[in-house]
Amino acid sequence: MTTTRHLAKLAATLAGAAVLSASLSAQARELSVSTVLSDAFPWGQAAEKWAELVEERTEGRLTLRVYPNSQLVAGDQTREFSAMRSGLIDAAVGSTINWSPQVPELNLFSLPFFLPDEAAVDAVTGGEAGEMIFEAIESRDVIPLAWGENGFRQLSNSRGPISEPGDLDGLKIRVVGSPLFQDTFNALGADPTQMSWTDAQPALTTGAVDGQENPLSVFDVARIDQVGQQHLTLWNYMNDPLIFAVNRQVWDSLDEGDREILREAAVEAGQWEIAMTREEEGERLAAIQERGVNVTELTDEQYRAFVEATAEVHDKWVPRIGEALVEAAREAVEAR
Repeated sequence: MTTTRHLAKLAATLAGAAVLSASLSAQARELSVSTVLSDAFPWGQAAEKWAELVEERTEGRLTLRVYPNSQLVAGDQTREFSAMRSGLIDAAVGSTINWSPQVPELNLFSLPFFLPDEAAVDAVTGGEAGEMIFEAIESRDVIPLAWGENGFRQLSNSRGPISEPGDLDGLKIRVVGSPLFQDTFNALGADPTQMSWTDAQPALTTGAVDGQENPLSVFDVARIDQVGQQHLTLWNYMNDPLIFAVNRQVWDSLDEGDREILREAAVEAGQWEIAMTREEEGERLAAIQERGVNVTELTDEQYRAFVEATAEVHDKWVPRIGEALVEAAREAVEAR
């Protein structure tokens, strides 16, 4: 009789342990997601949209917690990819510019005056070149899931209108930490000054630097005109696609169903953010002009002058990026 009771107790204990184990495995899992900009900007909104879709579709089983302003890498946005690769960050919605020090192929998008319009960007990201770039990222233990868009980067300064390369002579221009940006602005006669975005705004306010380059969304939301940037040149000299990605070990730890949800939600969030960013461009430009900013739009002839002035940058960087990748991208642009 005693033995029977003991066996019954043991069975109940084991059953309880099984239930507890199942309960623990079903508990919500939180993944950290890094972004450079907050949800005041389309970039941050893309990450929040991704998180919203994932939580909804997993019924709270998987949660993405967004950390904006590069806070997971102490404000150094160029360390984001390395931190994700090592597992310090679970996931990110990151800039091709900021990840290019670790993934040289991403410098494709920073080649000056290589992508003339949005159709060219879509042709590259949606074609063979885009697949080659995703393969390069995955080879570095990060799983890319989808594209977003930070937009074409425009040039502003506090000195005067810029419509030809000579107008940049001697101007101190804040740039991100990429050698390609240094080479581009050196070729144009400027004095490129590398600093994080956290340091850039105070530097613009004090006049430590004369200008900067960023998409219209950043210029508008951050009110860059309020720190002396009263001259804006629309030159579309490069585009900065965003990439939704996850650390490989985190990805491998998820079951197939959650991986699919994570990927599909990233694709949907990226498409939503790209459409929103592009639709808002006209309104943003109008708002910037209403605040008294002097806007210069280049003629075809003026644009070609900048293209010619930066030809040497292509000669130097195409081998570093990869001849095959650049050629695949060029073919996609020409066939768009």
